[in-house]
This record gives sequence, structure tokens and C-alpha cells, in this order.
Amino acid sequence: MTTPSVLDEAQLGHLRHWDDLSRRLPHDWSGMQGKGAGEDDFGSYRFQLAYMVYGLALAHRHRLPAAPGLFRPTIQRLIEKLLMPDVWLYWRDVSRGGMVMNAHLSEGYHEEWDPVVRDNIMYSAYVQSCALLHDHLFADDRYAAPGALTFAHWSFFWGGEEKRFEYDRDSLNEHLYWQMVQNGYLGVACEPNCVFQICNQPAILGFRLHDVITGGDRATEVVAGYEKAWADFGRLDDAGHYNQMVLEDSRVVAPNALRAPWVDAWCGALMNTWNHDFVHEHYPRQVRDFLVPGPDGTIAVRSTPAMNVMGQTVVTDTCDTGWVAAWAAEMGDRATLDGILAHADRYMGPTRRDGALFYPRNDTPTDADGHRTEIEPMTGNVLLGYARLDVPDGLHELYQHPWGPEHFAEPALTEVGRDVEVSRAEVVDGVLHGRLRCRGRSGGDDDGSVLVGRVPDGARLRLDGQEVAARPVPGGLWVDVPPGPAHDLELVP
Repeated sequence: MTTPSVLDEAQLGHLRHWDDLSRRLPHDWSGMQGKGAGEDDFGSYRFQLAYMVYGLALAHRHRLPAAPGLFRPTIQRLIEKLLMPDVWLYWRDVSRGGMVMNAHLSEGYHEEWDPVVRDNIMYSAYVQSCALLHDHLFADDRYAAPGALTFAHWSFFWGGEEKRFEYDRDSLNEHLYWQMVQNGYLGVACEPNCVFQICNQPAILGFRLHDVITGGDRATEVVAGYEKAWADFGRLDDAGHYNQMVLEDSRVVAPNALRAPWVDAWCGALMNTWNHDFVHEHYPRQVRDFLVPGPDGTIAVRSTPAMNVMGQTVVTDTCDTGWVAAWAAEMGDRATLDGILAHADRYMGPTRRDGALFYPRNDTPTDADGHRTEIEPMTGNVLLGYARLDVPDGLHELYQHPWGPEHFAEPALTEVGRDVEVSRAEVVDGVLHGRLRCRGRSGGDDDGSVLVGRVPDGARLRLDGQEVAARPVPGGLWVDVPPGPAHDLELVP
């Protein structure tokens, strides 16, 4: 295969930022807190962590396919954080109900500590799909081990005995599948009684990846059942936007009545995995409702006013800008994506720190000239980078054309030191091509080195066109990357 291009400085900066966030000490969420309280809303830690994993998966699959050593450790650290109680403990309270769409049913609910046993597909599907992305992309059974996905909480000060719930990729996938079946394939609820179209798409991706790994075909069954179940309601509302959700008890459909950009964008970006033609057909008309042209080709994304419920203004991160950017990237709408990124670079405070690129939270809606400046951590940490690293139909291709065993026999950068930037890593006509730069930040052993693995007998290693010696080890060849400008590495059979 050939990749679209060598990664540019912005793309490398997003990868560095995600790596930095993955290395934060436990319970350090600085720079990731949004406006909402209690990890309830669309900018919560679970979504930031999961979409960093998704973004890394897309970058590996489409841009740096021969650099598993760059992506595997970061994805593992992010999944470790995804399992932390800081991320899922909200479910203990949300599971009891009490919101406007389930308050009348609250007497039938109870406090639930297990965050994946019922409902809460807005968390469980991300644990499932992230674990399966890892095991597919790296031909690894790490999350198949019993207890590999364990949710545990204990406090010295409250709560009694440890709460501990052990799963693995297979048992969790099986559990979500049967939840889907028992609900007639309509989907699994997020908050009790609320079945969102958006939040069931990651589960479908997970089913597909599990099929790829195990040889099953459940994704086909689930998609067929899902389409039949939603045919009774329609995927789109009367205005042509995605229906937001169905209430389980009444089977009443909630449309995208406020024309919220995040509803269409999030749903469309994910549903493109299996429903490509439908999503592409409706995208141009849908996205036009959300875009605000600005100076010099910049494009802002409008947001709807905050809802007022029970006399309270709902405080939440909509992530509209980020989701429309991610949607445009998946749709291959380069003009819209470039306009949104240009707006972000001009008005949303792009920040570089030791090579990392992000856009820090800003709650101010606009500048003095009315240009949108508000940005939430989900957009500034994750979604703008996700959009820059995705390719047209990136999720669709990952879903429809997964890697086969031949990919995992090709030479690759199987370990990458922390100080090494990789802007190219692909195999073309049997030759491994890498473009590497050593930034020299950490100074630890092998932090400025890469391990070239799966080396064919007799292969020759070149750096900037000159054959070089390397340190042979059981896993391949260790190569020290000289400091300074980027260097071109080749492994020639």
C-alpha cells in the first residue's frame, strides 16, 4: 500500500500530545476537564480517551502502517486510563435515573456499580471497541486474557468492600451482543431508557473487529437487525437530520429538534463504517446547516443555545466544532475540513509544548469581532487532531478492509523510543521506508532508537542512503537515530 503523505508538523504535534496525555500520572486529568460536572456529558474523560485511541488507530492503519511500536504503548496506556474509576464511577449515580427522560421509571432502577452490566453503552462500547482495535491492529491477544478488562474501586473512607468486575474482550463483546439481541437490535441504552443512535455505532465496530479476530459474523447479523429495528422510526427526522434517540418505554423518537451539529456529525462519522452510501448521500445537505463562513476561507461551526430543563440551564460541552471537523474528514470534504482547521488555528489559541500541539479550553464564546473562540478539551485535545490524522473514509476502510495475516509478516518499526518522531513508516514493494527524527527530550536508554522487527534474512539497512550497522537482538535490529533533521531509513531485502 502507499500512504497519503509524510506526516506534517501539526499531525506529529497531535500524536505527541496524545502520547503526553497517556503518560500522565494516575488521576491527573489536568487540561482535560470540561465545563460539565460529574463526567456526565459529551466532553468527559471516557470520550477523550476513546477517541484518542480511535485517532491513533486511524493514523496507524492509514498513515504509518509499518510503525506498530509507535502506537501500541500509547493505546495500552490510554486503555488503562479508560478502566480507571475516575472515568466510570459516574454510572453509580446515573444508573439510578432521575433525569427528565427516565424520572418516571426511577423506582425500578437501582444503584449499579458495574459500569458495563446494563445500559451505559456510552462507556461499555468504547472499552469493547478500543480493546478490539488494539488486538486487531497488533495481532495481539492482550485483552483476551481473563480479567484483562477489570473495573475496580475501593476507598478507605467509604463504600465498604472493594467493588470488582472482571471481563475480557470476548466476555464483554458477548455481553454487549446479547444486550443488543434482547433489545430487538434497536440498540443498548446510554442513560436508562435512552437508546442513542450515536452510542451504538462503536459497539457495531467492536462486533466487526471481534469477527475479524475470531472468524465470526455477528456484525452482519447486528447491522441487519439494527436496520430493521430502526426502519420503524427512520434514521432521519422530518428535516433530514439524524434522529437522536428512542425512548425504550414509549418507543417515542427524539429528533434532532435543535439542529445540534454534534448529533449529525458524530452519528455520521461513525455510521460511515457500515452505512457508507446513506451517510455520504445526506452529508452535503446536513452539514450546510451548521457552517458559518469567515474571513480568508475560515469556517466556524455554529452551536445551538444551551437547553433549559427543570428551570436549570444545562451546562455541557457540545464539541460541535470538533465533531463537524471529524465528520468532514471522514467524508473527504477537504474544503470544509481545511476551513474549520484554519478557523481553529486563527481564533482558538493553538499551543505547542515540547513538540505537542493542542488547543486549550476557552469558555469565551467569541472574540470582539464575533468570531467563535469557545473550545472544549474534547475538541482541542482530541477531535481536531483526529480530523487531521483521518483520511477520507478512514473508519469505513478500517471496518470493511481489515488487515490480514500478510500485513503482520512485513518488516516494521516494532519499538520506537520516546524521543523519536516517525513521519513515514510503510512497506512499498517489499522495502521498509521510514522517516525518523530524534528530538532528544528524554535522554533515557534507547529513547532515541527504533527496533526494526520482522527482518528478512540478508536484508540491508540504510540510513540516508548509506548502509549502516545495527545492534542485532532477538526481536530484530536496534537502530540509533542521529539527532538533528529527519533521516530516511530503508530496509532492503
